[in-house]
Amino acid sequence: MKPVLKIDWATHEAAKFAVENWHYSECMPPGKLVKVGVWEEGKFIGVVIFGSGANNNIGKPFNLSQIEACELVRVALKNHITPVSKIVAISIRFLKANSPGLRLIVSYADPDQGHHGGIYQAGNWVYCGRSRAQQEVVFNGKVMHKRTANNLFGTIKGMQKSKIFWKHKYLMPLDFEMRKQILPLSKPYPKRASSETVDTAGNLPEKGGSIPTDALQLSEVING
Repeated sequence: MKPVLKIDWATHEAAKFAVENWHYSECMPPGKLVKVGVWEEGKFIGVVIFGSGANNNIGKPFNLSQIEACELVRVALKNHITPVSKIVAISIRFLKANSPGLRLIVSYADPDQGHHGGIYQAGNWVYCGRSRAQQEVVFNGKVMHKRTANNLFGTIKGMQKSKIFWKHKYLMPLDFEMRKQILPLSKPYPKRASSETVDTAGNLPEKGGSIPTDALQLSEVING
């Protein structure tokens, strides 16, 4: 029997708990965030978070305003059964239904974390190549975006600089015209660098619960 999923808005406290316990970054991204909570068989299993990301002009390359484009900034899930790509797809449909005018979602996969974008490939996102090379800061041995560090500590002065790095960039168009616009940017999907499957379910240890709200129950996925 397939597990029953519930999707609804998550509180900031629940999202923070999920990110700090079930995401490799262990920190909330900066900026205004939209936090979608995920429940499986009645248990809170994490969040999918959308925001403006590190780039305040995320929609500009596609002639979109800031309210027409966003970034998928965190997928923080504990042990679960449903494939991650399905959870992300349901979360996007939920977001789209509640965000009139939203036309494009951008996301990144970090090869330094062993990620090649398997969940995006399984979800039929458009791969448009590598992001622009950038350099961040290092705090307590962990690479942190300059904007995040500045929000947390008020300054990045004196912090060690990270190596120069890039990420895989993926696009999810939310309407036909946007898909038509970005398809010419499509490149072959990068291959995974490990033996992991392209769309694994989470396998993180149980670390307690955080149930922020009752949720809208979905029997499988919206529209199949």
